[in-house]
Amino acid sequence: MPAPRFVPPARWEPLPYLVLVVLLVLTGVIRPESGPWYVLLVVAIVAAAAWILVLFLRERRMRNPDPMGDLSTLDGLAVVEAPAVASAVRTVVPVIDVHRHQAAIDLARLHGGVDQHAVLVPRARRWLSPRYRIGVQLVGDPTPRHAGFLGDAADARWRDALDRERGRGRYVRVPAQVTGTARPYGVELDLSGLEAALEA
Repeated sequence: MPAPRFVPPARWEPLPYLVLVVLLVLTGVIRPESGPWYVLLVVAIVAAAAWILVLFLRERRMRNPDPMGDLSTLDGLAVVEAPAVASAVRTVVPVIDVHRHQAAIDLARLHGGVDQHAVLVPRARRWLSPRYRIGVQLVGDPTPRHAGFLGDAADARWRDALDRERGRGRYVRVPAQVTGTARPYGVELDLSGLEAALEA
């Protein structure tokens, strides 16, 4: 079964707020003298507010990874190692969106060095984005740091296999290298051992 590409609409963060805004705008049209329509509108507003509260409380629960795909720790996670495989051509993939995560990459580089590892997290995404991607979490020190996402080509190649591993509660760790001596840093992943690790 292919991995989902997008967040289910009912779980997309802006949706309850949009619904609430539309309902509040309707209060300018549906007045108290409208009788049952007004009562129905008030019930709908209360239900939308409750929906927002439930989502807020659910987001605050400690989950690892969280709904955005960020890891708080590797403790309790089954991690599959995908070490680099010696070959004539290295399978190096650049991480995208690193410009948004320079502070996190800087901290990861400071604590873990230039050469470290990264955990690939399927169903990760940016805040307010409905699209799932494969997140990259640098794990050169005990605290994982979000570095960005796999590019579209690598995402399409590995999405389904990594999502199956996620369904089993397993996440894959690959060699990573932080490039550059100062900001802006880049991050490259060696995915040469990924296929063998997923088939094991």
